[in-house]
Amino acid sequence: MRHLITGGAGFIGSHLSETLVARGDSVLILDDLSSGRRENVAPLLGNGDGHVDLVEGSVLDRALVDECMRSADTCFHLASTVGVKLVVGQPLESLLSDVRGIHTVADSAAEHGVRMLFTSTSEVYGKRSDGYVREDADRLLGPPSISRWNYSTAKSFGEALVHGYHRERGAEMLIVRIFNTVGPRQSAAYGMVLPRFVSQALSGRPLTVYGDGTQARCFVHVADSVAAVGALMDSDDAIGGTFNIGSDRVVTILDLAEEVITRAGSDSQVEFVPYEDAYASGFEELGCRRPDVTRLRETIEWAPQRTIEDAIDDTVADQRGSVSTEVVA
Repeated sequence: MRHLITGGAGFIGSHLSETLVARGDSVLILDDLSSGRRENVAPLLGNGDGHVDLVEGSVLDRALVDECMRSADTCFHLASTVGVKLVVGQPLESLLSDVRGIHTVADSAAEHGVRMLFTSTSEVYGKRSDGYVREDADRLLGPPSISRWNYSTAKSFGEALVHGYHRERGAEMLIVRIFNTVGPRQSAAYGMVLPRFVSQALSGRPLTVYGDGTQARCFVHVADSVAAVGALMDSDDAIGGTFNIGSDRVVTILDLAEEVITRAGSDSQVEFVPYEDAYASGFEELGCRRPDVTRLRETIEWAPQRTIEDAIDDTVADQRGSVSTEVVA
């Protein structure tokens, strides 16, 4: 099989590329390297077996997307805006890039008869925090004037496009909503909490907890997310469906910070920072979304195999092994 992965040099994309190559498939990565990094996939590019190719370019370039799509059997569309800080700080660019990107890639996949998986996000549920959220749950969003909800709007538009191409054109497409995926290679530069905490702990700086730390998340190890994504692409039963991918274990941000300090063997302390000092205008905190993964489990018999403690340990090992650890305040 030949797989096109947009955003394949990014955090999740690079792990997915490794998984697909390990099973004997070949991968074509299309990435503009705006948030993805060549070094994430350098070992795959340098092994000389020709199983991985990297094309540096944008998913907004229709001619380039068509060229890549013609050589592919499947397409994983991962390219997207990364991180709450970027979404809040550059709302217009984030919204337009995501909407135009999914339109370009989905239309090309439909035209060339390529099965496509669209990576959406738990952000589409908005403020829903009343227990487990199912894929068919109603959405509860804040006003469009709040920048955070632009990302949810863009991803929801992408989901609507996917459903339209599947229903009206018979395209083989499916959607995954990824919840708080963490692990090695995740960058701290875009507001991602675990790599930021690890970077701070390893350098002996205070771990900056925004708000009072009682806000909670459900974290899933990137290896488990990638396993689910790959299995869903292979499943004919998944076509046309939408699937949550995540853990239902709830962890507060303060507990996460303290666990990172312990597991990193750090002397760092926790420092509380008000939201208004951490984010540009347009940020809004939310409750904890817990994914209902019944549909995923019934379709591919999936369950997380790793814990948040595993993810912390792997992230610590990854950053300790880096030539230069990112320094992020």
